[in-house]
Amino acid sequence: MRILLATVAVGLLPATPALAAETPTCTAEGCSARMTAAEVLRVAERMVLDRKFDEAKPLLAALEHAPQYKMERQFLIGYVAVETGDLDGAVAAFRAVLRDRPDMTRARLELARALMLQGKDAAADHHFRLAEEASSLPPEIERTIRSSRAIIRNRRNWYFNFDFGLVPDSNVNSATNAETQNSTLQIDGQPIAFELGRDARRRSGVGQTFGVQGGMRLGLSEKVALAIDASGQATNQRGTSNDDISLLLAAGPEATLSPRTRASIQALGLVRWYGGTAVQKGGGARISYQRDLSAGQRVSGRIEIRRYDSDYGSQYGGWSYGGSASYERVVRRTMIASLTGFVRREDLRGDAYANTELGVSAGIGGELRHGINAGLSGSVSRAWYDAPIPLLSFDARKDWRLYGRAYVGLRSIRVLGFSPSVTYTYSRNASHIALYDTARHRMQFELARYF
Repeated sequence: MRILLATVAVGLLPATPALAAETPTCTAEGCSARMTAAEVLRVAERMVLDRKFDEAKPLLAALEHAPQYKMERQFLIGYVAVETGDLDGAVAAFRAVLRDRPDMTRARLELARALMLQGKDAAADHHFRLAEEASSLPPEIERTIRSSRAIIRNRRNWYFNFDFGLVPDSNVNSATNAETQNSTLQIDGQPIAFELGRDARRRSGVGQTFGVQGGMRLGLSEKVALAIDASGQATNQRGTSNDDISLLLAAGPEATLSPRTRASIQALGLVRWYGGTAVQKGGGARISYQRDLSAGQRVSGRIEIRRYDSDYGSQYGGWSYGGSASYERVVRRTMIASLTGFVRREDLRGDAYANTELGVSAGIGGELRHGINAGLSGSVSRAWYDAPIPLLSFDARKDWRLYGRAYVGLRSIRVLGFSPSVTYTYSRNASHIALYDTARHRMQFELARYF
């Protein structure tokens, strides 16, 4: 990584006037000369590049009183820290630069290197990828970034994230707000409507959420690893009838087909409990493909097959098939935009519950000034069911499904290693059957830690 550092650091600072030619004032105690802040900065930069770190530190400390050079000072402090082994100090300094200048590629490269030296490979790879999009990178820096990302992919062996928080929810039971539902039964040519009970209608509440994601990569050969991924999510609501808990385990070989291309096949095991009942339990397989293109672009695809049963009844069990294709690219050096098309088939034993869904989703997210991480995403899809639901409709369901999400996080704030975030989600299932016509607003106030 030495070539990266040298090229990044040289020329970081704007041109400043030549050093003062003022004649030094000498006394019995020694000689001194007055210097402007710009001149102090230039001398400090030269000392840092000459690796005279101890001599540079007093000058960098003096520049604290020159706020116009805050960014340059923080960068040099970070550079000195990483070169002297103070990785935590280096990360803090480079993040401080990026809080005010998230588009500063050179600081992002140095942050990525410091994170890589800390062993935080996922975070390092994220920042390398953002930096790779810059159009002005010299060829040797581009090669170094590609080499660094390849090293990260080869040595990446584990990750773990944990979050918890409060969830105000306008529709904890995903139910309709309608008071009645027409049936297929008729009297004198008019459908009979029945009143929906309290449990069948929308209820609001505030719950608690807990989430964990983790995994490891165990090297089997130079280009093949055993990839193990696990995740769990739990939402606790008042009482037990709307508690939602899900677990997923995936394991299988992951192959590095080229420095930019990876593919994997994993066996799946899954279970989901809702209200204390196992609504899904089973397993399946997942095939994934990912290729990094030039200038921060990426394409990926996934095919997934599942087979599960349900304690709600045999008609809710069966096969599930799904596929998706995505395109991502880095935009404006700090944001990642994505577009995904997807299709799902729920081939359940009960024809009234079997359905096919086709949709598209898009999103953009990344870093803003002041250490803010933010994102927007949404999706729209159409679902067709195989058969009508007895007593509810003469026609099979045809639903429109809408989903939107807005996220704001502050990675710059850490409480015992946890960072705060706020997420708002909106979901809408528009159906001609009142019982399944639902809308939901949900807020999540969370603290998350990324290991």
